[in-house]
Amino acid sequence: MADVLSQNEVESLLSALDPTASTGGGSSRPATRNADFNSQISIYDFKRPERVSKEQMRAFRALHESFSREFGAALSGMLRSIIEVKLISVDQLTYSEFVFSLENPTCFNLLESETLEGHIILDISPSIIFPIIDRLLGGNGNSQGSYPNRPLTEIEIRLVSRITGLAIEGIESAWSNLCDWKLKVSQVESNPQLVQIVPPNEVIVLISFEVTMGETRGIINLCIPFNTIEPLSNKLTSDTWSAYKKKSPDLRQQLSLETSVTQSKIHMKVDLDNSKLTTGEVLNLAVGDVIMCNKGSAQSLTVELEGTPVFTAHPGVYKGHKAISIKKMLAIPKNIIEDKVKRAGGSPLEESQTN
Repeated sequence: MADVLSQNEVESLLSALDPTASTGGGSSRPATRNADFNSQISIYDFKRPERVSKEQMRAFRALHESFSREFGAALSGMLRSIIEVKLISVDQLTYSEFVFSLENPTCFNLLESETLEGHIILDISPSIIFPIIDRLLGGNGNSQGSYPNRPLTEIEIRLVSRITGLAIEGIESAWSNLCDWKLKVSQVESNPQLVQIVPPNEVIVLISFEVTMGETRGIINLCIPFNTIEPLSNKLTSDTWSAYKKKSPDLRQQLSLETSVTQSKIHMKVDLDNSKLTTGEVLNLAVGDVIMCNKGSAQSLTVELEGTPVFTAHPGVYKGHKAISIKKMLAIPKNIIEDKVKRAGGSPLEESQTN
């Protein structure tokens, strides 16, 4: 039986459709006032507060795009197969929504950080974890869309720890410019609803990756509660973070760079004299004429490298050719670079010390 509306409800519906009905078709000021008031209302869901800004969400995406590339390469090397890891989404939602969206059973890894309070979660779906385990045990990793609906055994958990170890290394590498996570696996569960790391309505950042191994696909979810990374929220901006890890120079790369630099050619100039001639004297020059210089043979000359004075030298002859003899260095190349930087507007050494 359908619900019957009362008289008051009918009048409320009619007044909502015709705002002038309540005023008897008179003045339209109340309708205008209501329209202006409604135009200033913005919808806000208190169950899903927007605690993470759009700029911070872009930072999360850029950070974990580098993680997906590094993790995919490491996983391919371990399994000796082509593994593609692709970032598919970065969302913010409540912890309860995340937990109830997961499969049961699943591979639910609770990661603990030594430097930050709280935990993060690495969830690996059964559709990809069982083919990976099969590959580690010598199979081809082709599940053909079917996998056992059961929790992982102790042996399988030990095998999965190798995968989570690679994921932890990738996460720490991606976040190395912001903090040192120092993550470790504290618990592995099959039922995600048994683990309560934050209140159900707490906001979390969910980063989802799609893992492809041949024809097999699966999802890896990384759940980061906002209160865990809240101390780093000011650093998650485009001005203060970098998605790429700062690495120390490799010896092979350093030697290759030194070899290339030593074989490169530079322009050297020696100013022999600064004598001046008139245009008439230049026009009257003939073969065999001698130009008298203001500098004597005992006076030093300035040797310029790429337009910068670097050495002092004396003129001379070597095996019948004009030559110069280097006497001393005017400036160290490092000091020349620092002077140019200061003239350009600032010193990198001073900036690094002030920071």
